[in-house]
Amino acid sequence: MPDPVDERPRCFGSGSERYARYHDTEWGVPVHDDRTLFEMLILEGAHAGLSWETILNKREGYRDVYHGFDVERVADMSDGELATALRNPAIVRHRQKVPGARTNARVFLDMQDEYGTFADWLWDHVDGTPLRGNWKKVTDIPATTPLAEGISKALKRRGMTFVGPTIIYAYLQAVGVVNDHYQGCWKSADFT
Repeated sequence: MPDPVDERPRCFGSGSERYARYHDTEWGVPVHDDRTLFEMLILEGAHAGLSWETILNKREGYRDVYHGFDVERVADMSDGELATALRNPAIVRHRQKVPGARTNARVFLDMQDEYGTFADWLWDHVDGTPLRGNWKKVTDIPATTPLAEGISKALKRRGMTFVGPTIIYAYLQAVGVVNDHYQGCWKSADFT
């Protein structure tokens, strides 16, 4: 693979190697694994109000705090573990987002029980086939869509937090339910 911080046009991530690598190898790639879907749900929730690069820089800290994104272990985190996490500089220490991860893990587990996998529930919204944006410029990519609004409402009704429509649209892009690599991006050709 070529050096990820090169001059190829990208939707984002041309400045740092980590950000470019994320764009080039993860963003928009369909994910059907529940652990990865849970990881990205936690990270996108943490992203609210912050730059994605900040979250990527702290990703390993989140992985440590949230037990490798093991949803059952996160659902079982004690109040003491959450209090310890709130003092950990390896993550963004937000008083609602940190305990929200436990809340979301519990809802995620309930959804696995109901649907078999969270992936089955999520991908059913697009009949198992990623939606493809056809954006001419990166600035054409929307912040949210009716699909994201519907999924957001469904997750909120179940009790999840930090799952507003903008966060959910970013999540859908991250896990490849929606592929929004714009036409000028070098990755766009991978999905045509």
